[in-house]
Amino acid sequence: MNTKNIDPKILLSTLWIVILFNMIVRDLHEFLREGYIEQMMSLQVPEINMLFYGFVAQVPILMILLSRILKNKANKWYNTVAAVITSLGFLSTLPAADMDDIFFVIVENILLLIILRIAWKLPQSKKNHSL
Repeated sequence: MNTKNIDPKILLSTLWIVILFNMIVRDLHEFLREGYIEQMMSLQVPEINMLFYGFVAQVPILMILLSRILKNKANKWYNTVAAVITSLGFLSTLPAADMDDIFFVIVENILLLIILRIAWKLPQSKKNHSL
């Protein structure tokens, strides 16, 4: 696949869309598991957990836009921090994960590594040294 002609900011934004879509499909996929709906309805999830996962879900949503509009230096750091936060959110689900969850976490983390690689290869902004 030749990505040399693709604007890296558009590619970053698109990868964040793929991650968000993967998160949605992963959640929807759980509904196919027998007893899942009953299990979810009987759970008492602490508000702090809901806030944490809400925060983790917001990161890819924000990065879809920020990846396109930030300057390269900021883009590099925002994508790095966002990838780490998102990865930690994914990894926090592993203790209760089954095989398909592990598969999704692996795919999502590979995508995050690709995002990091692209973000760190963004060209440096040229400083204007003229008078």
